[in-house]
Amino acid sequence: MDIVLTRTYFSDGTNGKIECEGRFVCYTIELPWLDNAKQISCIPEGKYLLRRRYSPKFQWHVEVADVANRSSILLHPANNAQKELKGCIAPVTKVSGAGLGLQSRQAFLKVKCLVYSALERNETVLLIVQS
Repeated sequence: MDIVLTRTYFSDGTNGKIECEGRFVCYTIELPWLDNAKQISCIPEGKYLLRRRYSPKFQWHVEVADVANRSSILLHPANNAQKELKGCIAPVTKVSGAGLGLQSRQAFLKVKCLVYSALERNETVLLIVQS
């Protein structure tokens, strides 16, 4: 299964939308593009494997695997990219500014259910990041 994240870049943050099989799922917020610098930039455009991950902080969430020169890139709830993200992607219900969104937990649960359902069917889940 392919999940497509289409981005729009701004100096203060990156906004996007996630679609699966041509259907809108949610919006996203990320840090601005700063040449893939660790903890201050969004990740490069490309194709990435998604997998389940657990941490005490975020509980069960989604990991974006094999990002060049980066580790622990996650999909997890956040409403302010500058304050709450270190290179990760936050699904949001509504975008409220560059790198800002609302009702992230609801949007994250939609994405998590979509990804986990596919993984339970033994499908490979790819995130395609594009502009």
